[in-house]
Amino acid sequence: MDFLSDFLTRFGDKLQSPTLGFLIGGMIIAAVNSRLQIPDAIYKFIVFMLLIKVGLSGGIAIRNANLAQMLLPAVFAAAIGIIIVLIARNTLARLPKVKVVDAIATGGLFGAVSGSTLAAGLTMMESEAMQYEPWAAALYPFMDIPALVTAIVLASIYKSKESQTVGEDITQQEYLSKQAVAAGAGEYPSEPDYPTTRQEYRNQQREQQGKRVEIWPIVKESLQGSALSALLLGLALGILTRPESVYESFFNPLFRGLLSVLMLVMGMEAWSRIGELRKVAQWYVVYAAAAPLLHGLIGFGLGYLAHVTTGFSAGGVVILAVIASSSSDISGPPTLRAGIPKANPSAYIGSSTALGTPIAIAVGIPLYIGLAQTLMGGG
Repeated sequence: MDFLSDFLTRFGDKLQSPTLGFLIGGMIIAAVNSRLQIPDAIYKFIVFMLLIKVGLSGGIAIRNANLAQMLLPAVFAAAIGIIIVLIARNTLARLPKVKVVDAIATGGLFGAVSGSTLAAGLTMMESEAMQYEPWAAALYPFMDIPALVTAIVLASIYKSKESQTVGEDITQQEYLSKQAVAAGAGEYPSEPDYPTTRQEYRNQQREQQGKRVEIWPIVKESLQGSALSALLLGLALGILTRPESVYESFFNPLFRGLLSVLMLVMGMEAWSRIGELRKVAQWYVVYAAAAPLLHGLIGFGLGYLAHVTTGFSAGGVVILAVIASSSSDISGPPTLRAGIPKANPSAYIGSSTALGTPIAIAVGIPLYIGLAQTLMGGG
């Protein structure tokens, strides 16, 4: 009962958080058909400011870290971000009536990192007097960016293959139609490259299926997208320059207010597309309940491997598990909205914010701390 009470308390606190409050406010505004609109130029500016700030904070932390000690945990963090998206692509995306692009975007959001969940984890570890490397919190960009890029790339590959399939279906229909014309009227349009027999048509089909989707152009286009470009720019500036003064005086004070406006916009958009989610909402509930714990245990396992091989601290292992179990509330939504515009925000934001984050905080963090204290003594 204490566990259930603790979970419900944390869930209630989450409902009162500005992030979720403004998201729900945006949905209510849209539900009552309000004419309130946030101009697109303002939305883009807010996204730029938020992602630059996230990149700067990560870059500053990385610049101050011990890069040699950080190498293996950073590699594991990147691997976890990619694995989480692949899990969603091969589980959630295969469930009945779940749209593939929605599932991939959901995996991208769960693979990216929540700053609020990380902060909750650090606070709880401090209350337990659990020590960790000063640079451990800077692992989040190594998980965040690969997860978002992987999601955008997988969605682009899927859409490319889907377009090819549609094109092939149209070609087959044209072929059968022209064969019917030829049989009935004795006329066949003069098209040298068009198949004149079913066997030639099948041969062309095999050639089309044999063509591979080029991955690098999709990756390059993803990295050149406005959202990821801003995130990477902030990361580079944080590593290569010393932006602490402008970060503390300008970006950091504005952060929470801008994030609230962003959530308002996302809530309005989520409501406009919530009808698409009604038939499959139960699958997102199941995914959002199970995914944080599964992802966190994957992070804990790889963190424990780093502990055994390089002496990565128990606290560091917990941090890796916490960021693996989290789902992004800052960098993820605008990046996925820009990179996978056909994905439904009601799916990936709703499952993350309403259920995934409370479970990651209320259930996941105590679980990983308990495991670390049992297996490694918490030192």
